[in-house]
Amino acid sequence: MKKTTLLSAGLFALIACNNPNNTSSNNTEERVKAEETPEAIVGGDRDEHGCVGSAGQTWSELRQDCIQVFNVGQRLNPIETKEGEAVISAFVVFNDDRSKVELFVSENEKPNTILDRSEGETYQNPPYKFDAKESILYIHGEKKYIAEK
Repeated sequence: MKKTTLLSAGLFALIACNNPNNTSSNNTEERVKAEETPEAIVGGDRDEHGCVGSAGQTWSELRQDCIQVFNVGQRLNPIETKEGEAVISAFVVFNDDRSKVELFVSENEKPNTILDRSEGETYQNPPYKFDAKESILYIHGEKKYIAEK
């Protein structure tokens, strides 16, 4: 009888400790945080143009559409890189008749700049100049980015 009583008391204690309705302060804090924080919706990060940033989309003024610059643009890598730092590429996107090019570069205060064809395969909008034949981007007259060969 004593063994049964002890066994019953032990089981009761174990069950009570494992009760999902246990209201410890940690569980209460976690539930409050979860209720206050809205769940992120995948693909719910559309900008004012409807581009989905999490899908790598950005607005192209030149094409008047959402694009993935890494798929439709030409990648230009920085000429100078520092050991241990991330390499941040620039991209150029041409319009259909190749009379203009849109520049996507992180050094730019705006997300993109339109360069007009000036002569041959050269596009300019100071301080930027893009030589499409050599795939070189100049900023303030200095070679800054070049396409991989």
